[in-house]
Amino acid sequence: MIQRFDLVIVGGSFAGLACALTAALRGLNGPGVTLRATDQVWADPTLGTLPSYLNAVATGYDAGVAQVPLLSSPDRAIQQIDAAIAAATAGHIPQLLSPGSLTGIGWVLTDALYMNAAWATPFDVDQTSPGPFTTAAGQHVRTQFMHGGEFRAATTAGWTAVSLPYRGGKLAMVALLPPASSGNCAVPAASALTAMTFRLAARGAGRTLTRSVALPRVNIAAKVSMKPLLSKLGMGVAFTSSANFTGLSPQACCIGLVEHAATLQVGEKGTVASAATAVGVAPTALMAEPPQVVFDRPYLLLVTDKVTGEPLFLARVANPAAH
Repeated sequence: MIQRFDLVIVGGSFAGLACALTAALRGLNGPGVTLRATDQVWADPTLGTLPSYLNAVATGYDAGVAQVPLLSSPDRAIQQIDAAIAAATAGHIPQLLSPGSLTGIGWVLTDALYMNAAWATPFDVDQTSPGPFTTAAGQHVRTQFMHGGEFRAATTAGWTAVSLPYRGGKLAMVALLPPASSGNCAVPAASALTAMTFRLAARGAGRTLTRSVALPRVNIAAKVSMKPLLSKLGMGVAFTSSANFTGLSPQACCIGLVEHAATLQVGEKGTVASAATAVGVAPTALMAEPPQVVFDRPYLLLVTDKVTGEPLFLARVANPAAH
């Protein structure tokens, strides 16, 4: 990884979820599980947004368009967008955009993902107790551990994966514990992750049951600008005038900001998580007024035939106020 964040939840249609996947997400809702994705296009009313683009996002992502004064009053636009994100995430992300962050931005694409899911088997609150935890930096802290079982588990290449299902059986959290010798929480190799996922789903050999799981309570939140990371990952051109976003509007220039926020709460009853992303697109630079020529001293007027170039009239204006 080029850069590490404490919490990044990728969610929402503009993060790459197609229409079918958005519908599949909604199909996960049920007793004890609430999952919703919300997408929105925000546009300054003075800018033209192509109907073909609006039709595409409406059809593919069920996203609407709202007009906000991005160019004339960006801070008021921020208030409106933040209010919509707060509502979409049940108040877990009250502020996605910082004051002044939308200066020079003409369009904003937002997505929000909210989940509130109850465990299939809740942890017993009376069994929650403090215990030691070693951070990635090697610091020793104490935190509250929830205790419970039985859960499906699998091990591969020193990694241990435990599947914690939510009510309804359609959704589960997989907790991945790295090898003790790793020193920090590196990402498992794709082959190891695939093997653990396969073994967790297996019904026979290769899958074991663990009778005791100690899982920390979690209540974390993160907010980060993704622009530096995306630039390092090869998207740098999208943030320059060389970008081509004319599919959005002939007036669209480039991406001006990418802000991401996420929250995660893991407790005895279940999990509450939210994520929101705002992508701001800047318009092309407004055309500067051409230099003004002021005829404030005697001048000539020449009328010519444009075809032959022959002068027809010539006048010298020495005093335009004279009659």
